[in-house]
Amino acid sequence: MLEILNVSKTFNRGTINEKKALNKLSLHLNPGDFVTIIGGNGAGKSTMLNMIAGVYPIDGGRIIIDGVDISRMPEYKRAKYIGRVFQDPMMGTSAGMQIDENLALAFRRGESRGLSWGIKKTEKEKYKEILSKLDLGLQTRMTSKVGLLSGGQRQALTLLMATLKKPKLLLLDEHTAALDPKTAKRVLDLTEQIVDEQNLTAMMVTHNMKDALNIGNRLIMMHSGRVIYDVGGEEKKKLKVEDLLRKFEEASGGEFANDRMMLAN
Repeated sequence: MLEILNVSKTFNRGTINEKKALNKLSLHLNPGDFVTIIGGNGAGKSTMLNMIAGVYPIDGGRIIIDGVDISRMPEYKRAKYIGRVFQDPMMGTSAGMQIDENLALAFRRGESRGLSWGIKKTEKEKYKEILSKLDLGLQTRMTSKVGLLSGGQRQALTLLMATLKKPKLLLLDEHTAALDPKTAKRVLDLTEQIVDEQNLTAMMVTHNMKDALNIGNRLIMMHSGRVIYDVGGEEKKKLKVEDLLRKFEEASGGEFANDRMMLAN
């Protein structure tokens, strides 16, 4: 479903701030893989997701989704293949628009737009049914402005919007990091439910090692813009946080220096 082949990216090339973010990164995802991604600060986790989404151009290599080479495709054209949820709950929705209007935008993702605007009755019924599954009471507030929702409600709505039209690939960039623990668990549970029900291929960056171990069928660890550890199946289920720390030290030759990740466990 996803092939990343020798992808490189350097920011501020030729300056004192030069940073090699991705170093001939290669990764292969099978359809239905739910991959959690961990690594120290500056390991290249979010950069990898940005490269896939087309936020920045890659310097070299290829990115292929479901057989389509999207390496040089602009971000807006990749939208029909990719669903994405960001760390900031404010980023995935339009605060000044109604809940149903936000869902309608997501429903039309990747399609050509005409001059007409309107949400059909059948559409509204569909959105109502989908919102009711969130168990947040949003199905009775479809005409409310999204800016009035809590961070957790907005993130749950963003997740719904990202998967309303089944994407080829779902990108989750620390999408619960800005939420309180109770709300974060609710959004994580919802994430697992949606990925499982739709049999989605997904990538989730997280700073919480326990979540990385408990969620998904596969885990990768990144360091200096490359994948240094890739584990799945029964082997992943047997791992503990201490095992991950040891694996990192073995693969990178140093200690796992990341306060956020250590505090998240």
